Amino acid sequence: MSVPAHDVVETFANPHPHRDYEIQHIAPEFTSVCPMTGQPDFGVIRLTYVPHALCLELKSYKLYLQGFRSRGIFYEDVTNRILDDLVRFCQPRRMEVVSEWTPRGGLHSIVRCRYERPVTAPGAAGD
Repeated sequence: MSVPAHDVVETFANPHPHRDYEIQHIAPEFTSVCPMTGQPDFGVIRLTYVPHALCLELKSYKLYLQGFRSRGIFYEDVTNRILDDLVRFCQPRRMEVVSEWTPRGGLHSIVRCRYERPVTAPGAAGD
């Protein structure tokens, strides 16, 4: 079974793998669908990460996020799904995804999830 293009985020080699540095991408027009009501949900996705060997390619990241436009998915699930997928694609040292949702019914929701690469002993596999 092939994976739809919007479910894959391309990567490129980190040009400075010897250094910890932070990258932040902000997607101010994120849209998904409430699985209970079918109404659109609007939010901002803030991705912050410290790359390891790979960095995320922006155009494919944008297409990946657009793939949620017609998906019925709760705030908590979409935020954790983005984190899980992006960790799988680029295997960062650290990553945080924050979703901040447009107020609805007097409630303003923010979901934050984090990943930190397990520390390995020097010379261990995977480093």
